[in-house]
Amino acid sequence: MTKLTFGNAQVVLSDKILRGTVTVEDGVITAIGATGQMPAGAIDFAGDVLMPGLVDLHSDHLEKHVMPRADVYWHAVSAAVSYDAQVISSGITTMFDSFGLVGEEFDSDRNAALPRMIAGMKEAADEGLLRADHYMHLRCEIIEPDIVDRFSALQDNPLLKLVSLMDHTPGQRTFPDPAKWKAHQRRRTGASDEALDAIFAARQSARKRFATPNRRAIADICRQKGIAVASHDDTILEEVLEAEELGNGLSEFPTTQLAASEARARGMKVVMGGPNLVRGGSHIGNLSAGECAKLGLLDILASDYIPASLLHAAFILASKDIGWSLPRAVATVTSSPAACVGLHDRGEIAVGKRADILRVRVHNGLPIVRSVWRAGHAVY
Repeated sequence: MTKLTFGNAQVVLSDKILRGTVTVEDGVITAIGATGQMPAGAIDFAGDVLMPGLVDLHSDHLEKHVMPRADVYWHAVSAAVSYDAQVISSGITTMFDSFGLVGEEFDSDRNAALPRMIAGMKEAADEGLLRADHYMHLRCEIIEPDIVDRFSALQDNPLLKLVSLMDHTPGQRTFPDPAKWKAHQRRRTGASDEALDAIFAARQSARKRFATPNRRAIADICRQKGIAVASHDDTILEEVLEAEELGNGLSEFPTTQLAASEARARGMKVVMGGPNLVRGGSHIGNLSAGECAKLGLLDILASDYIPASLLHAAFILASKDIGWSLPRAVATVTSSPAACVGLHDRGEIAVGKRADILRVRVHNGLPIVRSVWRAGHAVY
């Protein structure tokens, strides 16, 4: 039996912060005590914060490790290990790697990299090279004619626990203003106005033909298999109502206050991006995560494209500007996301829960991960 005791810590519980000790046996939390005394042999936290390991439902950051430059594909296992190191050093002990099933116009390189990303993560996990738990989040672009077949090829992967249904057709959702979409793509790809006009027309046509049947088909498969489903970039009431009808449990990155409010009213959990909160707003001008939090409409934070943003964003929620308690803020990156995908064994410092534990020191308001234990084992 392996036993650890952590002492002299500010322990973040679900409803309060307790100065005391936490005991772990065989990877499970067995005792929590309020004491200023250091038990013999305990690991001294020296007043640092002891909190649950983070649970991140959405990160596409693996792509940056697999494709560090245009037309450069890195060794898949090397990329997986370096990505995992960044994940665990950010305090994320459970990560949902977000793999995009997307269109070819701008993202042929991402589609080409997808099989090697999945294979690299699997080989690294099978060989015991990863320090965080990794699950799969499939991001499905529903206007693609073959998206149901592409999804079906991966639907039985045992790591698949979350699917988001995306529609990035310009003129709605993420880019209601086509001119802003064109400006964004021009900066991103250097495409000419003529090429962008042709892509715009093609995507509008594809949406009319494929969006509704594809969305329903994938949602039906997920419902049958017990896979959690998120809508993506909801903007107007009709989109929220469609998500409700399909049984979606999550509203991921709603772009307007109306969509966030309506999703919450219909029992969906609202997910916003950590970078949005840390930066003070959406990088493309959509709903601010901070405003969402101030309105009481934020349930879950995800790191999106910067793993380090997740912990930082949680502590911003507990700052004077937003004013949440630290336990409430921490829940958005631990217990709330874990519950949404059925991982009820983690996400909380509580007796009987898995000992995914962070030691965090706050430096000038910035939380710094000093040590990480996953299931009671030191991994950072």
